[in-house]
Amino acid sequence: MSFYINNNNNCRPGGLCGNPTNGLCEKALIEVTKVFDACRQQIVESGLALTLSDFDPANPTLPLTFISATTSLTDPATISDVVVDRIEQRPNFANVSGTVTIPIIVQYRDANGVLGTAKSTITVPENVILFVPQPSVTPLDISVFATFTSTIGSINEEGTVATVTGCLNIIIKVTAQVDILVPSYGYPVIPPCQQAETQVCPGPGELPLFPTALG
Repeated sequence: MSFYINNNNNCRPGGLCGNPTNGLCEKALIEVTKVFDACRQQIVESGLALTLSDFDPANPTLPLTFISATTSLTDPATISDVVVDRIEQRPNFANVSGTVTIPIIVQYRDANGVLGTAKSTITVPENVILFVPQPSVTPLDISVFATFTSTIGSINEEGTVATVTGCLNIIIKVTAQVDILVPSYGYPVIPPCQQAETQVCPGPGELPLFPTALG
């Protein structure tokens, strides 16, 4: 069982049925990342040169046959040298510029048929217009999320550069860590996991799953 498997308890996330105010029990103060504005840019990169490094396994046998180039799952994209230049005629808007760096993993097959990977990066200059709230005690943050996918490419004879064609998606956001007061249905009921063995926890008594502010 989970929130969505064989669970008919009303204290769970999901769609609303009937009166949405039925069951509201508190105004909860939560800390969240609030997104004030965001935009998405999709670019088809053709003939993009990726310098290769950090081969795994090391010292592959040349030549290398290109298989794919994708966004690294462990190293997120970053934006640096950010400049927020407010537009005089529209005080809550600004030209947001910076350099987006996207770590890339290139997969290949060497001359002995051994699969391997190498690392690279894509660097993209960005300059977009976004809604940027006026300054406050809580700082604003310009963040990025990016993906790149390519299955078309080749690697030079020296095995140092991959030339690829693929689709690049970049999302730029204006965010801030804020406290928000929201209506709440209270804590959910966490059901037992499906196929889990039934065990009794040792101890004098069973503690509640979440803390309570009630006396």
